[in-house]
Amino acid sequence: MSKKLVIKVTAGADAPERCSQAFTVAAVAVASGVEVSLWLTGESSWFALPGRAAEFELPHAAPLPELLEGILAAGTVTLCTQCAARRGIEQADVVAGVRIAGAQVFVSEIMGDGVQALVY
Repeated sequence: MSKKLVIKVTAGADAPERCSQAFTVAAVAVASGVEVSLWLTGESSWFALPGRAAEFELPHAAPLPELLEGILAAGTVTLCTQCAARRGIEQADVVAGVRIAGAQVFVSEIMGDGVQALVY
């Protein structure tokens, strides 16, 4: 049975360690061959925009742009529909490969067989 990891990250620059942990776990899982779906919600929503990950800094942490690039290369990155709307972000605004989807898609992903969901 194949395993899938769904990670919802709610933190951004407001909680940098929690944010970095979510991206790091997602990137390591992708590099390990795990199917990964990363959901950007709350303050992490801003990282769906070009250049915003480069503004993130945390000492002794992997650069967020590199982590995001690795996740996008072999995983799925989704921006929450409501979070995007509250921030005035539209599909045309986001980094290539990022989709915008809502709670019904999230629930569908986490309810599958062999899925592990984490929230940061």
